[in-house]
Amino acid sequence: MAQFDTIRTSGAVRTAEIDEGLRAHMNKVYGTMSVGLLLTFAAAWAVGNNAAMMQSLFTGFTRYIVMFAPLIMVFAFGAMINKLSAAGAQLFFYAFSAVMGISISYIFAMYTGVSVAQTFLVTSIAFAGLSLYGYTTKKDISAWGSFLIMGVIGLIVASIVNIWLQSSALHFAVSAVGVLIFAGLTAYDTQKIKNDYVAHAAHGDSEWLGKAAIMGALNLYLDFINMFMFLLSFLGNRE
Repeated sequence: MAQFDTIRTSGAVRTAEIDEGLRAHMNKVYGTMSVGLLLTFAAAWAVGNNAAMMQSLFTGFTRYIVMFAPLIMVFAFGAMINKLSAAGAQLFFYAFSAVMGISISYIFAMYTGVSVAQTFLVTSIAFAGLSLYGYTTKKDISAWGSFLIMGVIGLIVASIVNIWLQSSALHFAVSAVGVLIFAGLTAYDTQKIKNDYVAHAAHGDSEWLGKAAIMGALNLYLDFINMFMFLLSFLGNRE
């Protein structure tokens, strides 16, 4: 009986340690993501309100460099993550966030500041609810992953094609589907971050957990930014 009580107590302590570690891990994920968003919107506002800089960045071939630089950096980050330290990965993420801000800075020239702020608020509320669902639900939503990733690939292809087609109907369809896909990814990624931590917490690999928090922040950051941009297509009032 004493041995059983000892095992039960040990298990309860271990569970409490994992729960405490998970909370700290999620706080790091959301904190890193929040700093990234702050850098993005600070860079977007600074560039978007500078007419001369906008003219130099979004004319000619330079605009394609500005548009596709974040996508290239995401692929590079995925390829380099195993070689980077946790601190290096965090620094790369912040640099990526600033580049993303420059890439989307045109929103401050295209839409009113009030509509950008309102869309950001709507996105924040939706993101919080979806992420909370992904964190608390007992339902396994891992099966969503492959379907949602295929949807993202389709969105990228359709968006690139529409750069030349300039079809308003295709733009509307991409925006509508994009909101749904990144809403689903917000819940999916949150649950995945949680499950990955629980699966690896017993190993005590602090370096891996540190980089996992950065990757989790990147995934949720991309979910937020994309959902914001697609919603802005519907809610934004043009200048």
